[in-house]
Amino acid sequence: MSITVHQRPGVYSSYDASRVVSGSGAGRLVGLAGVNTTASAGVAQTITSYDQAVTAFGSSGAEDMAELIRLALANGASGVVAVPVASAADYQDAFDLLAETEDIALVICDSTDEEVQADLRDSVAAASEARRERLAVVAGAKDESVANLVDRAKGLNSERVVLVAPGGTDSSGTALSGLTLAAAVAGAIAGESDPAVPLGGAVLTGLNGVSARLGDGDLDLLILGGVTPVESVGGQVSVVRGVTTRTTTGGTADATWRDLSTIRVVDDVIPSLRSALRAKFRRAKNTEQSRGAIRAQVVLELENKLAREIITGYGDVAVSADQEDASRCLVDFSFTVAHGLNQIWLTAHITV
Repeated sequence: MSITVHQRPGVYSSYDASRVVSGSGAGRLVGLAGVNTTASAGVAQTITSYDQAVTAFGSSGAEDMAELIRLALANGASGVVAVPVASAADYQDAFDLLAETEDIALVICDSTDEEVQADLRDSVAAASEARRERLAVVAGAKDESVANLVDRAKGLNSERVVLVAPGGTDSSGTALSGLTLAAAVAGAIAGESDPAVPLGGAVLTGLNGVSARLGDGDLDLLILGGVTPVESVGGQVSVVRGVTTRTTTGGTADATWRDLSTIRVVDDVIPSLRSALRAKFRRAKNTEQSRGAIRAQVVLELENKLAREIITGYGDVAVSADQEDASRCLVDFSFTVAHGLNQIWLTAHITV
């Protein structure tokens, strides 16, 4: 934008226009790996607006990197750390780079290939074990059946992976894969400040629609099978219920990690405790007095989570010195996550 400089005293103004919303300052970062030939492969860029995404990666289709970035930003992400790859064989390098990046809350990719998604699952799991907790949001292929989506979720089977369905549509209504829905859902999760609030009911903006209307029977199969369904009602696209792909443990059915809010609460409480203790006890002695202070700090943090209704209770906090390593302090505690309200059942007793 050029500005003409005048000599007359007065008050002057200028303006510019952007087609798309920028990232939300309150949200968190989303990581993205996608095939792109415009930008240098393997170089991470933090993008905070759609115009910036188009400049960096070009605009070539309804599911390209710029469009996925637009949807993540429009739904609540503060920014997208995007890593272009030259070909499908290079996703792992991009996942490795994103795994080393701090402050990413979720990771998405532009592939519906099951092997690529399994690699993404392993990447977010490894990053989380290395104290960089995050989730992955993936999508099914175009026109993928309910049975195949459930099988896809069963293959992923991780509390850190969200699989969305059905597919999206382009501006003309043509069916697409679920990649655009995955980007929008990732943005919605990144923009949510309270981890205990259920994802179900969250309105997704910037989408053209969904490729299929799911009946109650299909919704039941998807949710129980570890798939997060999305629907369009009255022109408004929203999440039906947020679940993870973790449905079994050791081959046995296990609903412990079904609700997405469970892992989100865990990823809120544990890092918060780590951060608080690291800040206050960076150069402390492992003495009874210090351990008492550590216990008090843990209780303080848990009380804060309890007051905010992120947890509903916690057990006794025990702090002791490790008998095998005198420099190590052991903190043992338990807590109960707050569950989202997914259903309300009315029972009417009628007198006639």
